[in-house]
Amino acid sequence: MILHPAVIALLLSSFIISCMMLYSTYFGLQIVRKWDIKSGSEVQLNLERRTYLVSTLVQYALLFEVISIFLFIYTAEDIHTLLVGAMCATGSLNANPFGFPALYAKIAVFFAAASWIAVNHIDNKAEDYPLIKWKYRLLIAVLVLLITEFILQFQYFLKINPNVITSCCGVMFGEKSKGIASSLAAFPPLPAKILFYSLFAVTIAIGIASYKHQRKPFTCLLSIFTFMFFIFSVVAIISFVSLYFYQLPTHHCPFCILQKEYYYIGYPLYAFLFAGTFLGIMVGAVERFKKIHSMNRIIPYAQQRWTLYSIIFLTIFMIIASAPIILLPFRLY
Repeated sequence: MILHPAVIALLLSSFIISCMMLYSTYFGLQIVRKWDIKSGSEVQLNLERRTYLVSTLVQYALLFEVISIFLFIYTAEDIHTLLVGAMCATGSLNANPFGFPALYAKIAVFFAAASWIAVNHIDNKAEDYPLIKWKYRLLIAVLVLLITEFILQFQYFLKINPNVITSCCGVMFGEKSKGIASSLAAFPPLPAKILFYSLFAVTIAIGIASYKHQRKPFTCLLSIFTFMFFIFSVVAIISFVSLYFYQLPTHHCPFCILQKEYYYIGYPLYAFLFAGTFLGIMVGAVERFKKIHSMNRIIPYAQQRWTLYSIIFLTIFMIIASAPIILLPFRLY
């Protein structure tokens, strides 16, 4: 399994990026220790010359990591045909104990890497690079996650045995099974619908208020409610949204919608959810940097754009999730 082309691409890219991040983190430690924008020393000039090149390389490397979560899911979906008992990515990820931890590590890297890119973007807009020490401290955390992700990915693909029968999504997300997945599948659809749409309405309302006023209460609340909406969106997809896509009252799998039979609709569904969630969280996350003099104009402008994009992306996600509920004849009640 480890010789599968997509698997090789994932592991090789993850290894190369981890090595790049290791060097970049070493350089970042020098930044944290020695950076002084007011100094005209040779050390400072050398750091200033190298930091733009390093940050640019890191940005593109982490951008690939952001995208690679979808390549990982696509690969897990693609190899299910080689595994006995697997019907979708659920079976592939359940083939050994490293599958789902690798996916969770990928999700963590997605948000951490995207956060670094966003902080680097606003930091580069200021002439004095006020966030440079902060972003290289963040890079240390990103490096730890990247190494963890690589190890879990490697162990997952290495230890997949095509001859071992794996559980299908019907078993894992069955309402009578045991575990978190089955508990989410058993969540009553009607209360889930009410909470899902109510939380979306509140999140968008706070987003509009944040876009207009850009004050701390609104930006912080947007981060909180966006995160809450993200968590409950996953619950909603398993509880009732997936049922309308499949038009089956017992099929709760959140991965089968990635398949050709459903026009790969799962990819844009999850992409807009992840993108909208990340941007909404970042609006409040950068609020603390407004106190920095060189950031007092850059941050509000970035917050306004991120808020707008978050509203748009989450609305598109909601449209995709609601389309089969509105357009298809299938009814749960």
